[in-house]
Amino acid sequence: MNILRLSVVSVFIGIACGIAALAFYNMLKYGTFFFLGEFAGYYPPSPGFEGNINWISPENPFRILFVLVLGGIFAGLIVYKFAPEAEGHGTDAAIRAFHRENGYVRRRIPIVKMIASTLTISSGGSAGREGPIAHIGSGVGSAIADLFRLSVEERRIALAVGIGAGVGSIFKAPLGGALLSAEILYKKDFEKEALIPAIIASVVGYTLFGYIMGFSPVFRVEEKYSLNLLHLPLFLILGVASACVGVLYVRAFYTTFEFFRRLRLPKFIKPAIGSLLVGVIVVVLFYTAPKEISLGALSMGYGFIQLAIDNRLAIEALLALVFLKILFTSLTIGSGGSGGVFAPGLFIGAMLGGFLGKLFNILFPDIVTSSDISAFVIVGMMSLFGGVSKAPIAVLVMIAEMTKSYELLFPAMVSIVASYLLTGEETIYREQVSTRLNSPAHVKEYFLELLKVPKVLHAMRREFIVLNPKDSLRKAVLGMKQGLTSLPVFNYGKLIGYVKLSDITRVNDLNAEVSRILRTDIPKVSIDEPLLNAIEKMDKLGEDVLFVFDKEKFVGVLVRSDILKLKFYEEVLEQ
Repeated sequence: MNILRLSVVSVFIGIACGIAALAFYNMLKYGTFFFLGEFAGYYPPSPGFEGNINWISPENPFRILFVLVLGGIFAGLIVYKFAPEAEGHGTDAAIRAFHRENGYVRRRIPIVKMIASTLTISSGGSAGREGPIAHIGSGVGSAIADLFRLSVEERRIALAVGIGAGVGSIFKAPLGGALLSAEILYKKDFEKEALIPAIIASVVGYTLFGYIMGFSPVFRVEEKYSLNLLHLPLFLILGVASACVGVLYVRAFYTTFEFFRRLRLPKFIKPAIGSLLVGVIVVVLFYTAPKEISLGALSMGYGFIQLAIDNRLAIEALLALVFLKILFTSLTIGSGGSGGVFAPGLFIGAMLGGFLGKLFNILFPDIVTSSDISAFVIVGMMSLFGGVSKAPIAVLVMIAEMTKSYELLFPAMVSIVASYLLTGEETIYREQVSTRLNSPAHVKEYFLELLKVPKVLHAMRREFIVLNPKDSLRKAVLGMKQGLTSLPVFNYGKLIGYVKLSDITRVNDLNAEVSRILRTDIPKVSIDEPLLNAIEKMDKLGEDVLFVFDKEKFVGVLVRSDILKLKFYEEVLEQ
């Protein structure tokens, strides 16, 4: 792998991902204004220094129901007509492409994912832009890798770099995005080769996106946090609560996903059914609950996260929105709608943190003041999604960049570690593998590394059939068992050659003598050579069997299939 070449390619990936992030961001912005605003009469609050936290509730909630179903229908039609792999939250598809598909993503994916996700989210579907931009970025990275004719190994890295550049650009979190590209692929490991190229691409993409859209953070935080050591046990409680709610989020999401997968209906209809159920719940709550509860869990919900940071949501609304967001996201994306699970995860964590912050303020007013509540909202985002994404470091840094709340890194570490440990193996990204050792993308390199340790002696066979030139080919065939496709031929106690099964199949008469197809160019290997050398010889010679010598003495045969047996390695490691 050429790191210098990848670094140059990463500049182009960063430019392309920055442009894609700009396009997707503006499609979502104007799509939401048109579908939810102009069509349904609902103008949700928006976050940040340039956002508008004064929002307008619709007069008729049935218009929201209609828009939701319409968005689900069209998103389903587009996805299942042009790219079925673009369904769901997208990040899993990108992770799967890295591990199992040689880093290849179909060229149409970025366009299809962008359009389908815009329809889902801007019509009110509970989903985020992280999953789509990760999938879009992975497609960009894969395409640019092919344009520069990179190897399969380099294309995988380019795909991971695209994930980080896309996410880092649209969330204005370049370092967090770069770390995400290396961390999101595994539950307990890093793709370290991706980190430097990802930093380059993420910085380039962020610079391009920020130059057009501004460099202000996603969320506005007026109250700066001052460390209070008495808060640390409370942040630990928040971490424990985040783990519990995070596990609920993961299980609810995948239970809903499995339900819709087993539902015997055309796939393109399922997102509309999920959206219909969300719409019905919204209509019922519209007439029975406060408006922030009935409408707050729709779309990405970043404006309501801003309201929580500003301490403008009631404690009962915060608690209700935790569970409504889990339900709405499960129905929207679990049914096959196109959108990410990152933003809903942040929303759930923010509402949970806001709820506990207010509760602590009520119980311990001398320790937790009203100005401290925003800190619990932000740490809630970090700890909940850091736990269920199995990317705690990336999420920790990313949320700090999105809020410019770097002073919260220390207390957030207490919360996020608790959440990460207590969620165990639960993850919202099921295509993640535990470590590089478990990834099909790294099987070859680990296998070859392992072959450097054992010698030919450990794997060779000492018991096999020996032929002489007068034996029949029928006897040779009967002697070839369990992967042994070549047999040695002796004459007066001396090895003079060998016969191959592939040669025998070309002879019609099995009663013919072995001497008819005898090969004398014996493929040899020393008993003391590493198995890696033996494999390389097999590949070079096109042989599956090598004849083992101890100096000048023939002592056995080495069979390729024996080298691949897991039991053999267990025996070697025990020695």
